[in-house]
Amino acid sequence: MSATTNRDGSTVPGPGRRARTVDVLVIGAGPAGLAAAARLAAAGAGAVEVVDREEQAGGVPRHCFHSGFGLRELRRPMSGPAYARHWCDLATGAGAALRTGVSVTGWSGQPGRDGGTAQGRNAGPAGGPVRAEGRGPLVVDTTGPDGLERVTAGAVVLATGARERPRSARLVPGTRPAGVFTTGELQQAVHLHHQRVGLRAVVVGAEPVGYSAVRTLRGAGVEVAAMVTDQPRHQSSWASGLGARLHHRLPLLTGTTVTALLGRGRLSGVALRHADGRTTTVACDTVVFTGDWIPDHELARLGGIALDRGTRGPAVDTAFRTAAAGVFAVGNLLHAVEPAGTAAREGRLVAGPVLRYLADGVWPGGQVPVEVDAPLRWVAPNRIDPRGPRPPLGRFTLRTAGTARRLSALVVTQDGRLLHRERLRRAAVPNRPLYASADWMDRVRPDGGPVVISAG
Repeated sequence: MSATTNRDGSTVPGPGRRARTVDVLVIGAGPAGLAAAARLAAAGAGAVEVVDREEQAGGVPRHCFHSGFGLRELRRPMSGPAYARHWCDLATGAGAALRTGVSVTGWSGQPGRDGGTAQGRNAGPAGGPVRAEGRGPLVVDTTGPDGLERVTAGAVVLATGARERPRSARLVPGTRPAGVFTTGELQQAVHLHHQRVGLRAVVVGAEPVGYSAVRTLRGAGVEVAAMVTDQPRHQSSWASGLGARLHHRLPLLTGTTVTALLGRGRLSGVALRHADGRTTTVACDTVVFTGDWIPDHELARLGGIALDRGTRGPAVDTAFRTAAAGVFAVGNLLHAVEPAGTAAREGRLVAGPVLRYLADGVWPGGQVPVEVDAPLRWVAPNRIDPRGPRPPLGRFTLRTAGTARRLSALVVTQDGRLLHRERLRRAAVPNRPLYASADWMDRVRPDGGPVVISAG
């Protein structure tokens, strides 16, 4: 494809596609991406740009109208929209460019395969750090209000977040009536579009976001007939108080699954199966599928960037570095799903590694994978450089797949060698995080096999 030159000196790599260059491109304008852009721009990283496919920046919090945001990191309670505005203002105030309605449609080349990897001809001795000047450029194609563009960046921060699986991805049979939502769709319909969503609802899922859906429904004047979970108990954090305030007034059906949606044109009910085999039907005109998060990892996959089989997000080390040199990842793209404050904190923390990379071009060589055994589901970060930094807050985040047996301890081994053992301070609950200390990292052998975290 030949290039032409505009009057301003920019080149067009093909018909109608304008070429631009930035120092750091942040993809995703949620709390993680905005916090990263704010810290990088304030630290003098050069031209820092944030792009997001939504028309309004701020991520999920912009349509979460309940309070409780900002308590930990900002020391004051805020609504979701106010929290989103805070990070937008901080990023733009620091000098970052914020462009919404811009979709990244792909990479020019694959950074995870053809030169963006730290392996190959630039690999240092014994998997040590390498200088990455020989990599292919980090170039993405975008489409937005200004048309088609090709953006070249010195570093890319992926902050594309996570989404709830819709009814179709959960393979719930039945017709396709109106009145079926995920939590995000419900909140957008109620708070952004001011739509009337129904009269009587069933909420599927009993983790914190499920209670958020209940709150949204009740605020919209919708009766909540029941909350349904296949787990033996709810998974709400009682520390937030939200579950405690709502739970005693809400029928909670545990050990129960939705087997079908009923009705044509408009939902008329849901068919349920209980753990003991009983079946029943609950009449409703609205159903909200909550939780069951999956990272928005399509862009990482298009770039050939290695994903972790547990989290299903990009595999990253303790400095948020992916397998592709110059590409970092933060927020709920890595661990669906943690609170917005956790995502924002990671956004701030990634600035240091990005600045170091821009300065020296060094990327780690061979890293040691970190894996989990059942009933644990995943761990993040999931790659380590034994000589590298500790993970954020000095700990690893884990999830458990179920409550088949009580977990009393976590055991960390490598090639059968015990590295660490610690007792759990609280019960393991699905859809809520567990934490493992990072004190064992300096005992990992760089030339050894994967580190395995298992239940004691």
